Amino acid sequence: METADRKENFGYRLWRYDGAPGELIPLLQSAQDYFGYIPRRAINYISGVTGIPESEIFGVITFYSQFRLQPMGKYMIRACAGTACHVSGSKMIIETIQDELGIEVNGTTEDGLFTLLTVACIGCCSLAPVVMINDETHGQLTPASLRKLLRKYKRREAAATA
Repeated sequence: METADRKENFGYRLWRYDGAPGELIPLLQSAQDYFGYIPRRAINYISGVTGIPESEIFGVITFYSQFRLQPMGKYMIRACAGTACHVSGSKMIIETIQDELGIEVNGTTEDGLFTLLTVACIGCCSLAPVVMINDETHGQLTPASLRKLLRKYKRREAAATA
């Protein structure tokens, strides 16, 4: 969706807000679609329009895993923690990502390049352990092959910005 469309959608949802219960979630979804996450200023704005206290809005945001309070990295890493991946060493894979990038699960690197998430299943059990980086699936990983992969993404980004 184009930026103008997202902005229009966010503004439209706020404009048509009539105070009916259950409209907070669509407003938050619109804010996240527009900004890529829900910034403090959007929470403040939604609170002003709806009359819902910011603390209550924050509670809703933190309750639902679909909402983010921080921007996502350029490369979203989804590490599978499903059964097949678990028995094939997904814990070590996740720890390798954390060590290599210096982030925790649900965290984003300081340079904004990588965000690490865990997911219940990617659906590539025969390739376990598996991670997805954006839309690319990488399977049968070892800590060494994963470090090599992550460094490839870092080099690619460094070359693009040089």
